[in-house]
Amino acid sequence: MIGARIAETRACKGMTQEKLAAKMGISSKYLSSIERGKENPTLDTLINLAQSLGIELAEMFTLIEVEDPALKKKALAALLNEASSEQIKLALRILSMIIRQR
Repeated sequence: MIGARIAETRACKGMTQEKLAAKMGISSKYLSSIERGKENPTLDTLINLAQSLGIELAEMFTLIEVEDPALKKKALAALLNEASSEQIKLALRILSMIIRQR
């Protein structure tokens, strides 16, 4: 959940994984692993993440939903820009099913 929150926050701020990783002094591969929940970051890394994102550390542990539709679209677009072809294909199928259920 923390990784997803980090990815959401980063995307809402319009930052790529590469840009955030460079700002933090870590590899983008490591940041990607954190965001996907494959790595458990240390407290120091979480503090560095929060500072680099310009947020309070506690914000990473909250599930506050972004209400602004424009920010939601921006976050979604940022995630899609980083996705592989297979991930985009899967995301399109999922979104199509969600939207067509109305």
